[in-house]
Amino acid sequence: MQINRLLEIVYILLDKKQVTAKQLAEQFEVSQRTIYRDIDTLSAAGIPIYTNKGRGGGIRLLDQFVLGKSMLSDKEQVDILSSLQGLNALNVPDVEPVLSKLAAIFNKESTSWIDVDFSRWGSDASEQEKFNLLKTAILNRNVVAFDYYSSYGVKTERIAEPIKLIFKGQGWYIYGFCRLKNDFRMFKVTRIKNLACSEETFSREKPGEVWSYPSNMNHRTVKLVLKMESSMAYRVYDEFDQNGITKLPDGSFIVEVTYVEDEWVYGYILSYGAAAEVIEPEHVRNIIKQRLEASLRKYS
Repeated sequence: MQINRLLEIVYILLDKKQVTAKQLAEQFEVSQRTIYRDIDTLSAAGIPIYTNKGRGGGIRLLDQFVLGKSMLSDKEQVDILSSLQGLNALNVPDVEPVLSKLAAIFNKESTSWIDVDFSRWGSDASEQEKFNLLKTAILNRNVVAFDYYSSYGVKTERIAEPIKLIFKGQGWYIYGFCRLKNDFRMFKVTRIKNLACSEETFSREKPGEVWSYPSNMNHRTVKLVLKMESSMAYRVYDEFDQNGITKLPDGSFIVEVTYVEDEWVYGYILSYGAAAEVIEPEHVRNIIKQRLEASLRKYS
């Protein structure tokens, strides 16, 4: 108990620079005499700690003191703080106190270098809350319940044990064990509605490779050759690998890419409107043509 208190006193002094014996005694619920004995113990252990009496006085560390600096290189200290800052941006519980303590120990500023927002541009607060619920369920291993809409618009009620939040193919997914299907499944977050986190917990772990295709997803892939107008340059370079892009003399682009062929692919191509043309394969070209013609008939 005393060792923990001694370490905490050092942390407090690194953070606040100066405190009084009365403040420390109140925080640790001990007498001021005990605090002064702790100060003597720290001093005997080689910690450069001293007290100033009188008005404005208190307990301090020497200004240049850094605890444990010799244990880690400067780069290692920065890397640790950067990693913790990344976790803090994800709102992982209890990271902020650790980040503050280590920043004080290393005598470095805890610079905020990253912010993470899982929701889409233009989405409302409910979508961000969905990610917060999923994050809490994953960290606490709580079972979740939700309505799920398939790519064909079919609604099913699911109870799942969420294991990981995954970003894949320009979309967010939850990977977990679905009790309805009695198997591991990948659920697209945008198709999850009426999400609720229960008090029930689970202990199941994911066997094997998360990135292998789950059984509820289409395995068939298609190699696309697309022609994009020059006005789509900002999307072409954002969304495709440089090795698959060929810029033509007129400023347009030929893009070669391989995707799993499903409804998402057709919708993705159509999102480019008249600025994209499917060159290959012929069957995808015909599907896009039919859907554009069907859309046009609605306006005729």
